[in-house]
Amino acid sequence: MNTINISYSSRSSDPVLGHEDWSFSASQLLKIFFSMLFIRRFEERCADFYAQGRIRGFCHLCIGQEAIPVALQWARNVDVDSIITAYRCHGYMLACGADAKAVMLELLGMDGGSSKGKGGSMHLFSTQNKFYGGHGIVGASSALGTGLAFAHKYRQDGGVCIACFGDGAANQGQFFESMNMAALWHLPVLYVIENNGYSMGTSVERGCANSNALYSRGNPFGIPGYCCQGDDFFEVFTHVKKRISEVRERKGPVVLEIQTHRFKGHSMSDPGTYRSKETLEHVKKNKDPIKNLKLALQQVHGVTLEEIALQETQVKHLLQDILQWVETAQYPLVSALDDHVYTSHG
Repeated sequence: MNTINISYSSRSSDPVLGHEDWSFSASQLLKIFFSMLFIRRFEERCADFYAQGRIRGFCHLCIGQEAIPVALQWARNVDVDSIITAYRCHGYMLACGADAKAVMLELLGMDGGSSKGKGGSMHLFSTQNKFYGGHGIVGASSALGTGLAFAHKYRQDGGVCIACFGDGAANQGQFFESMNMAALWHLPVLYVIENNGYSMGTSVERGCANSNALYSRGNPFGIPGYCCQGDDFFEVFTHVKKRISEVRERKGPVVLEIQTHRFKGHSMSDPGTYRSKETLEHVKKNKDPIKNLKLALQQVHGVTLEEIALQETQVKHLLQDILQWVETAQYPLVSALDDHVYTSHG
């Protein structure tokens, strides 16, 4: 199967990203725009497939939050830094460099999927890209990410684990236990709280004490916390880059809250009636990270509309290629259902 990879593998030794101001070249900016737009269009197609009954079970889309996985990919050292997240994971899987065709086939439960069609939407995984899921248990990525950070320290590989989860998961007891251990053992972990304001369907004001400062969750453990806006790629990138450097320098955990907005419900089965249409329209108009990046490319960085239009066309063509491949794909054989399943007959 020919692969489609949208990731640019930035490294700490990159001649541009290594500069103190972390400036970008025009070609890098266009790659960033391409990645974010591809994730948006990919997710929109997932919504269509779910409505058609072709994606079954749960399906959590990151439409509106695309700046976060792309910024994290550009900010981390892909040779050593690991990433783990919750079930809103399609964008992370794509941004980290996984084959987009294999991701779509996995979501559809088809042969050729990244987990052979057996994991589905919430359980994407790519060890070769140091992406460790995709986890359906709320808050699990905070604890598992702490374990990955322990592995980095134990192996002395210089890596940092970026552990991402939502505002609702920031209330989980395992997050606080994890922070306690990470602080005690000086583990290299960056906890990223993706605060989209509504958890599973309850506003952050109703569900989280001290809701205007989730980044302060680590204060009792002596863990520094920071906050940034998720609709601005450059702001997210700058904060993540600085916070990863801080984790390495202090040899201990840091918390970063990213205030972001999802344009869809918690999952495809969520009608989102807990927020008004006016609120959602305001967010789409003013807090769209792709729209904001497109304006910044033109107004600040001198990228032309023609250059942007070329990226949009390439995204369209790549998605068409994926859809053509999907139509010829097959479901796994029934005989393969128990592959990699181990039972004890003792």
